[in-house]
Amino acid sequence: MDEGQGRPGSRLTRPMWIVLGFVFVALGFIGALLPLMPTTIFLILAVGCFARSSPRLETWLLTHKRFGPTLVAWREEGAIPPRAKMFACGGIALGYAIFWWGARPSLWVDLVVALVMGGCAAFILSRPSPRPRDPAQ
Repeated sequence: MDEGQGRPGSRLTRPMWIVLGFVFVALGFIGALLPLMPTTIFLILAVGCFARSSPRLETWLLTHKRFGPTLVAWREEGAIPPRAKMFACGGIALGYAIFWWGARPSLWVDLVVALVMGGCAAFILSRPSPRPRDPAQ
């Protein structure tokens, strides 16, 4: 049976998932170089796109020397390493400070943005840390 047969539209959607996956990989790699742009969320999205389109590309990301362990920890445990939590929350705080200083928002806008960003930080902090891996694996 041809790959994708039995799934309506899969011949059209597979290339779309691959292109979208590469867009997210590019954004993730840019985020690795720019201080305020996230990396991991884009790579998580890329793995999801590749899971729907290319097992080879999915495996490439999951076994990547630098990003693979974080992606596997998220996939298997919903876990975020402590260092990543620190950088994410620091980036949120810095982003809020830049917003507040640059936009000088009204009190209501300021409160809404603070609540949304605080909610994101709370979600990040609520995730477990990855379990230590057995080096034999």
